[in-house]
Amino acid sequence: MQVSVRDNNVDQALRALKKKLQREGVFREMKLRTAYEKPSEKKAREKAEAIRRARKLARKKAQREGML
Repeated sequence: MQVSVRDNNVDQALRALKKKLQREGVFREMKLRTAYEKPSEKKAREKAEAIRRARKLARKKAQREGML
């Protein structure tokens, strides 16, 4: 991952880096890896995330089609 610093503006580059890391899910991954997660908990979490993604996609699709 690479962020360029323009006009010695390190704060702006740092903000851009944090935004990129957030979008990639690095912070979420770090938080998950701090402690051991039981396989059953991992399975339940991943299932819940999949349901959340599916609902979000259906909501966006309905909004595009003019349902909402």
